[in-house]
Amino acid sequence: MRFDMRILTFLAALTLGAASALAAEEPSGCDKFKWPIERERAALTAPDRAKLVSGSEQAALPSSAITLGLVAPSEAKLPTPPERAPKDGTFAGFTGIKTTKAGLYTISLSAGAWVDVVQDGHVLKPVAFSGATDCDGIRKTMKYELSAQPLVLQVSGARDNFISIAILPSE
Repeated sequence: MRFDMRILTFLAALTLGAASALAAEEPSGCDKFKWPIERERAALTAPDRAKLVSGSEQAALPSSAITLGLVAPSEAKLPTPPERAPKDGTFAGFTGIKTTKAGLYTISLSAGAWVDVVQDGHVLKPVAFSGATDCDGIRKTMKYELSAQPLVLQVSGARDNFISIAILPSE
């Protein structure tokens, strides 16, 4: 009995430690992003965001944020399988962009979701990532080095059936 109590106490401490470590990985508040987000946050919350349906194609990178409509992953018909499988009950979608100027861009999302940026048939890896909870209007922001080629921006694992996205040149 005494041995069992020590094991239970150890397991409880281990569980608390793991929960604390997970909470520490998710910073909270707008001041917890790794770089200034005011421009991205303003774009993501602007009332005049263009509303796009999943699968739509844009001629060029949008000059302001967009709101992308999302559907069930089975209906999204993402051109490239997402690098992270979406959970049940989440939403997905994509938009194509025909022309881009080469450079470093910041892609920011209003809510938590997985992003795949695909250019020339390859999923690009972000060169930097930052995210925080409890910041109205923005949840995560990533920096990507884009080439002057068409791209597809895929979103999956979103909790809502829409998400605001800002793709802005990095400052």
